[in-house]
Amino acid sequence: MHIQDSHWSSAPAIASGGTVGAAAGGNGRGPGDGSRTAPLRVDAQRNLEHVLRAAREVFGELGYGAPMEDVARRARVGVGTVYRRFPSKDVLVRRIAEEETSRLTDQARTALGQEDEPWSALSRFLRTSVASGAGRLLPPQILRVSVAEDEPAADEARVPQQRSQLGAELRLVAQRPTPENVVDDAGAAALLDVVGRLVDRARAAGELRTDVTVADVLLVIATAAPSLPDAAQQAAASARLLDILLEGLRSRPA
Repeated sequence: MHIQDSHWSSAPAIASGGTVGAAAGGNGRGPGDGSRTAPLRVDAQRNLEHVLRAAREVFGELGYGAPMEDVARRARVGVGTVYRRFPSKDVLVRRIAEEETSRLTDQARTALGQEDEPWSALSRFLRTSVASGAGRLLPPQILRVSVAEDEPAADEARVPQQRSQLGAELRLVAQRPTPENVVDDAGAAALLDVVGRLVDRARAAGELRTDVTVADVLLVIATAAPSLPDAAQQAAASARLLDILLEGLRSRPA
């Protein structure tokens, strides 16, 4: 399965005297008028929440290649408001990706801590993650998987590798740390670590196929979270697809 890594474009340059500056200071009040300070802070916080919610929806539906104008339109704010909070698209993408990585890590830790049975823990994590739609918002470099024959170059970011019994090495693709794809390394490492523990437990209990890797589990989350226009259809499709994928992950008696 190939997960396409969308191009993350940067925001267009905005002159210091352009619309963003005007939007930030065009309220008609002088610097000495502090009577409306608190409401402005509330409005700014509300706008930030609208932008973040819209970004999750837009990127979840269209991928990280969606333009900032789509985010602004969904948030019902001007694009200048978006750029005032996030000076480039890369900054907004990293914010959303890191929040989703953190949320997925919390879900994995909850499953690991509250389920005694290894298969129950793994399946609970997968069902919770798919239901939340987290797979559509994970950083693309975490989701990209390939069969690799060579080790990554020394200056490339690395993540844990896992070997399959078939002799081919499945690894999460390492990428050079450019501004477009840098995501919180500690957050990504924490996710890989806790999902790795779920995988190891299920494998050791004989309930998970021995060739299943952490990369496979993350791909299941991404694959089983389709974006459909109807919420009921999306939930039904996700549940059905996940049931099939879970059956594919389980070990079979010899």
